[in-house]
Amino acid sequence: MSVRLPTASATVTIDLGERSYPIHIGAGLIAEPHAFDAVPASALAVVVSNTTVAPLYAEALMRTLRARHRRVELIVLPDGEAHKDWATLNLIFDGLLRLGADRKTVLYALGGGVVGDMTGFAAAAFMRGVPFVQVPTTLLAQVDSSVGGKTGINHPLGKNMIGAFHQPVAVVADLDVLATLPPRELRAGLAEVIKYGPIADADFLAWTETQVDALLARDPAAVTHAVRRSCEIKAQVVGRDERESGLRAILNFGHTFGHAVEAGLGYGEWLHGEAVGCGMVMAAALSAKLGLLAQADAERIARLIQRAGLPVRGPAFGAPRWLELMRLDKKAEDGEIRFVLLDRLGHALVRAAPDTAVRAVIDAHCA
Repeated sequence: MSVRLPTASATVTIDLGERSYPIHIGAGLIAEPHAFDAVPASALAVVVSNTTVAPLYAEALMRTLRARHRRVELIVLPDGEAHKDWATLNLIFDGLLRLGADRKTVLYALGGGVVGDMTGFAAAAFMRGVPFVQVPTTLLAQVDSSVGGKTGINHPLGKNMIGAFHQPVAVVADLDVLATLPPRELRAGLAEVIKYGPIADADFLAWTETQVDALLARDPAAVTHAVRRSCEIKAQVVGRDERESGLRAILNFGHTFGHAVEAGLGYGEWLHGEAVGCGMVMAAALSAKLGLLAQADAERIARLIQRAGLPVRGPAFGAPRWLELMRLDKKAEDGEIRFVLLDRLGHALVRAAPDTAVRAVIDAHCA
């Protein structure tokens, strides 16, 4: 299908056979009807957003969607990682049932990673599966969580432990919405941009080092390239391993440590990207500790994360608590923690590590 988008826009395709879909990246796309050409028309569309994003962008999106759907409704959720739970998920189901949604109803996730994950999970479960579209409004969601079909909610004992794989029919990443993103959220999103270089593209890591100040200043050219290249890398990985049976696990670089921070402190105390940034420092240090990565390269990653304004030291849980939290990670097997580690810049692997090495890293990096 030909899509007529503004000339400055870019499209990256997630190649999954009959479940393939486009990621449209560009300025002003929320107001561009052609950005949604891949979405099936339906009698009802439901935009799911939150109390922060809905007042900013819901009406503009709903106005655009009325060209494709006879009726467009809005469900507004409370904002924040602390609300990524069963109770908030049920607000979506309550709204869909109240609005008379059916199997052809299309859901639109307008928000950051929390809204995207929960809307996707609701779409996977409602009537055993309805179509949904990701309209990410944070940098983190545009470069990571909106792409790839992983959906879910948190459990008090572990992050994203309850969910489903459910691919969107399209992702529409409007770069203009990043203008209203708070600086802390922007920095958190940079963590997921930084991630792609160490695991898959050493040249992109070098580019990010030269452009980190421009990214923090929201330079349009730098942000556009960062989003596009991040999506290209993720598309390549997801296209080869949709359900994380092997290769896709490398996208969780820094996340084993990071998820432990989020669960241990309480969801929302640290933003996801902040926890991942610190987690990447620790994962790189563990890679060096095991002799996989040069110490200078681990320090290089830590410097970049610090320049991005992200934490490089973790909470003082104590090693036993850290290990307990990390054993709940989805990559763990039979209680054995498996980490995404680097054996060179631009290449990652997944393997276990001795508790003694992990403890040494925790002791060295946690206040």
